[in-house]
Amino acid sequence: MRLTRRQALGSFAGASAASVSLPAGAEVAPDWAGLVDAFRVPDWFRDAKFGIWAHWSAQCVPEFGDWYGRQMYLQGNPVYAHHLKNYGHPADRGFLEIENAWKAENWDPEHLVRLYKAAGARYFMALANHHDNLDTYDSKYHAWNTLRVGPKRDIIGTWEKIARANGLRFAVSNHSAHAWHWWQTAYGYDAEGPRAGERYDAFKLTKADGAGKWWDGLDPQELYTGPSMVPPEGIESAKAMRDWHDVHSGRWMEFAPPQNPHHVAKWLLRQQDLVEKYRPDMVYFDNFGLPFGNVGLEAIAHYYRQSIARDGRVEVVATAKQLTPYQRTALVDDVERGFSDRLRGEPWQTCTCIGDWHYNRARYEQKSYVPAAKVIQRLCDVVSKNGNLLLSIPVRGDGTIDSEEEKIVAGITRWMQRNGDAAIFGSRPWRIYGEGPTKVGGGMFNEGKVEFTADDVRFTTRKGALYAALLAWPERPVTIVGLGKAALPDAAIERVTLVGGGRVKFERSDAGLTVTLPRGGPDDFVPVLRMDGRGLV
Repeated sequence: MRLTRRQALGSFAGASAASVSLPAGAEVAPDWAGLVDAFRVPDWFRDAKFGIWAHWSAQCVPEFGDWYGRQMYLQGNPVYAHHLKNYGHPADRGFLEIENAWKAENWDPEHLVRLYKAAGARYFMALANHHDNLDTYDSKYHAWNTLRVGPKRDIIGTWEKIARANGLRFAVSNHSAHAWHWWQTAYGYDAEGPRAGERYDAFKLTKADGAGKWWDGLDPQELYTGPSMVPPEGIESAKAMRDWHDVHSGRWMEFAPPQNPHHVAKWLLRQQDLVEKYRPDMVYFDNFGLPFGNVGLEAIAHYYRQSIARDGRVEVVATAKQLTPYQRTALVDDVERGFSDRLRGEPWQTCTCIGDWHYNRARYEQKSYVPAAKVIQRLCDVVSKNGNLLLSIPVRGDGTIDSEEEKIVAGITRWMQRNGDAAIFGSRPWRIYGEGPTKVGGGMFNEGKVEFTADDVRFTTRKGALYAALLAWPERPVTIVGLGKAALPDAAIERVTLVGGGRVKFERSDAGLTVTLPRGGPDDFVPVLRMDGRGLV
């Protein structure tokens, strides 16, 4: 489906296109060849290495984890049971009520951004919308936004001003392309029990039903995207209903829905409005490749044109997932909750979270967050392989992070203050990424329970120096094989220093460089060594 901006605007009465004056040669063709020709990974992204993400929306209000909006309509799912107990039946009180229950009443964005900057974040990302289809900004083309619903504030605009005032690059994430199939559970019904067969709120509600209510003037079908894959009558078990949704609307669909061109046209306008209004340095697309065929390509081309008009060249980054090698020269590849098993030739990013993407109180109560030490292990692994780490710190519906999260951020801060300027920020990969007994597979969703050891080493270089991060604090001498005389016959190591400490005793042989570190304290993890000498970098 090819959709021009003029055609998209034509589907909205009275809408007019924003225009940008482009310098000569600034046109970017909306195809892969045009994007490849225009894009070079900007130095700021290559140097940044670490970003923090506020993956924050109304789905954080119930404090029950990810995909609340979709799963609350699946009878037999724990989210359905939680919603029934705490909010009511989804035929009576659907997710649109949760959207409005999000008040952000204790949100202190200045505190959070300063906290993340101190922890070493060089860019800050805010969620502009999720699959629940609520825009968290002053959205020109979508009335379901946070100036009219819930917080009654421009969330993105506030984050943007504060992030830039604190010297951080500003990024946004767009997840709304999947709303059209993600929301189809809201058009279903209980297959069992006393209300079996009664359709949920999305199936019933119209704009007229909002008269006199808080959502007066808003159309629920614009939020829920309209019926596309509605389960038929006659399903008689909750499992059969869940299976039906898994088969029909539960797949990750990137194509343009043929029965809903309105959603596609509106998605493009919303995306263009977002980047024109807030000028983000980076846009994260939660998509395998790009959404909606040529429409996704037009969205990226438009974003790059905006940057060229301002900066004379593309100084922004767009990320997407599961990119082909060719596509990785047009965008930055993002690996969600996963590793790379190799040193990549092009910069890339992994995004992960210390808990669930949307706030889950059970993580706090069970103290099951990812600890600071494991975050730093991931950071060192990713950076050694030419990547950046984007870390989500889940935010509660009221706009705060909890005390356990504060402790984790404090642990990251201590390590970054000691090691970040030396081995992370502005660094580049060495000739190999590292060594060690722990093997990781490449790809998304493969974090698992990887347990790194002190024998797992990751290398970086910066300003002519070579650094080696040991992914756990050693209790005995460690031999780094890649720094031995056999591996580097023409190099000489004259001095080894513990970053933030003093000189380290070492011996070098054909078998490797053997170092003996002082005993670490209870809060010490991932020591970083600096090697000085000849022929190392």
